[in-house]
Amino acid sequence: MGLAVLLLALVFRWIAVPLKAAVGFLLSLGGSLGVLVAVLQWGWFSSVLGTQASPTVISFLPILLIGILFGLAMDYEVFLVSRMREEYARGKSPVAAMVDGFGHGSKVVTAAAVIMVSVFGSFVFADMQITKGMGLALAVGVLLDAFVVRMCLVPAAMSVLQHAAWWLPRFLHRALPHVDVEGEKLTRQQARPAEAELDLLASRS
Repeated sequence: MGLAVLLLALVFRWIAVPLKAAVGFLLSLGGSLGVLVAVLQWGWFSSVLGTQASPTVISFLPILLIGILFGLAMDYEVFLVSRMREEYARGKSPVAAMVDGFGHGSKVVTAAAVIMVSVFGSFVFADMQITKGMGLALAVGVLLDAFVVRMCLVPAAMSVLQHAAWWLPRFLHRALPHVDVEGEKLTRQQARPAEAELDLLASRS
């Protein structure tokens, strides 16, 4: 998680958004682990799901759950917040940028989350206890992360933080290298000759 926060701060040059993404992942992980314990250890809904209560959970289940859910959670975060950042960079207010960015990015996140919940949820009908628990925990984790954390808490936090959401301390701004992932420098370099040519044509006319 610390490495993910560092990479997000390095690429996008924010500090509040990566921290918020990490906290949101912890909430989703806590919910999915809670469901895993309630179903596999406490025996909740055992008659419906066909599971049997066990005093322990196999150790690699939480490991797989953390790895897969973390990757999906960060993808959903980047889908939503990167579009908000684009709108903010174009001069819109923080709230307007959040609304417009959420309007575009939420469609992608919704489609991706519905697909993953359907895939993971299908494993609940398997015969193996481990497969049932893993599929259920992942389905609940993706459902919570996409529709509660990313769709509700992220827009709310962006509205509260306002301009502070895009703030980076000066010492980090100097220390972190500039990584041009989206090719903004190349876009500006290509735009300069075109603008010069337009200015030349305008002066001739």
